Amino acid sequence: MKTIIIFDRAGEFAENKDTARDIRLKEIIPALENNEDVVLDFARVGAATQSFVHALISDVLRKYGGDALDRVSFKSCNETVKQIISIVVDYMQEGN
Repeated sequence: MKTIIIFDRAGEFAENKDTARDIRLKEIIPALENNEDVVLDFARVGAATQSFVHALISDVLRKYGGDALDRVSFKSCNETVKQIISIVVDYMQEGN
């Protein structure tokens, strides 16, 4: 299992889409391709933009479909971050 500490890469306000893309390309996708589960730990992240979360997980959901949600988990999310993640996941599951 691979744990990715979002705060260490994005800080208290996760907003940089390039950072999210780098996490996705260099850490999430390689871990999934190696059959590892991934934990995205949002401890100490006070807020995240929808564009950050979209850049972080949308291609993963597109590539792996519903299985991605079985293999990628979200840890230590406050209510604000949970809402943003839910918006992005719901949007991707609608097929948009």
